[in-house]
Amino acid sequence: MGLFTKDIKTMDDLLLHGLQDIYYAEQQIMKALPKMIDLATNRDLATGLRSHLEETQKQVERLEKVFAKLGKEPSGTQCPAIDGIIKEANETAGEIEDKAVLDAAIVANSQAVEHYEMCRYGTLIAWAEELGHEDIVRFLTTNLNEEKAANTKLNTIALRKGVNKKASTAA
Repeated sequence: MGLFTKDIKTMDDLLLHGLQDIYYAEQQIMKALPKMIDLATNRDLATGLRSHLEETQKQVERLEKVFAKLGKEPSGTQCPAIDGIIKEANETAGEIEDKAVLDAAIVANSQAVEHYEMCRYGTLIAWAEELGHEDIVRFLTTNLNEEKAANTKLNTIALRKGVNKKASTAA
């Protein structure tokens, strides 16, 4: 599916394209998470990211089941949005010297990823329901709920576990 081609003709084509987009995105996130885990100095943050890496692997497996239910081979299509979010996160991390400030940036960048995923999964669920693909809705809903929970955990780490407070008092 090219940038200026008309490969998406039907809503089913659009759903498949969306699934390929999030499949690619989840794989890129799995590649990016280990670096964020290594950079994180807050124990709760590192633990949360490790846990989400395991969840992301399960999310990819669920997406593979979705492709199978649709009779399609799992495949990704490049997603400039997630590539940009990850690129920005890497660039920001490279500009921050103070570890406490870096932890706050990791939380913020991770939340940008979560919000992108929540948006995509919500749309895919609506499309699948509209197209009568009830057999894939539960897999997508499980992934969406995990993304929402990950975002909530990141909020807790930032606000209640002291990441933002520590970053705000950094020299």
